[in-house]
Amino acid sequence: MAEVDHRPVAHRARPLALTVAAVSASMCLFGASQDAPLVKAPPPPRSAPQADTAKPAAPANAASALKAYREDVKGTTLFLTLVPVVPKDGSKPFYIATVETSWDLYDTFLFGFDQQQPSGSTPEADAVTRPSKPYISMDRGFGHACYPVISCSYLGAKKFCEWLSIKTGKPYRLPTVKEWQSACELASVPKEQLKDFAWFKENSEGKTHGVGTTKSDALGCFDLYGNASEWCTSEEGKGVTLGGMFKDPADAIGCSSVVPYSASWNASDPQYPKSKWWLADGGFVGFRVVCEVK
Repeated sequence: MAEVDHRPVAHRARPLALTVAAVSASMCLFGASQDAPLVKAPPPPRSAPQADTAKPAAPANAASALKAYREDVKGTTLFLTLVPVVPKDGSKPFYIATVETSWDLYDTFLFGFDQQQPSGSTPEADAVTRPSKPYISMDRGFGHACYPVISCSYLGAKKFCEWLSIKTGKPYRLPTVKEWQSACELASVPKEQLKDFAWFKENSEGKTHGVGTTKSDALGCFDLYGNASEWCTSEEGKGVTLGGMFKDPADAIGCSSVVPYSASWNASDPQYPKSKWWLADGGFVGFRVVCEVK
């Protein structure tokens, strides 16, 4: 692990990758919001679901009428696309992000890039406790802009959801284990075609890959299997990861892959106390968000 920089954060140079991410924040699956300068974005990835720009509807007795929607993040050129999940067991429907949370969005939260745009933030959003700045490159050199967040603690993921909720006025959070597995079941990823839908040991080349670079599943999501494992909340209210990750073999990823937090994910952190925001040895843990149906 790189030597710890003990200088105050204000005197440290920002990693080049983070600066690039801020400039090119409209790339990958994102576009320009109405509240930020227009930046031309590339076409969406193959098989991406068509989403309404309207805010999510919540029909009282018509869960099947729920539609995908786009959430513009005020003060940025970024947006999320979410699709509805209507569990087969009759549980309450919810929306789930089509992709794992990318560094583009997390950097905005982490470094306060939204505060640098006119009308980009709110006092409430600014008051959310943000993670300490990482002292090493937490993307492990795999890729930054358009790549999934990794090395993020359960607390860091939850605080991102809190920030996003205040920014948008909607109840964003991490999925429960039951919700994530409901979405995964509806995704219906065929095992015989796994290499088309997931990044895992046999095809990942030992690294994460950009969000939305595989085929979308039947639900309209990407990377529920593999790539970064995803933080969820257990029935006991603790953080566990689901889906498996890029270093796992094919038979170890998918809906039944549930791995609880391990202290080994932060064993080599030289700080004392160890960071509560970052996982020095967890370069495979990320997350995606869900939104409740009101």
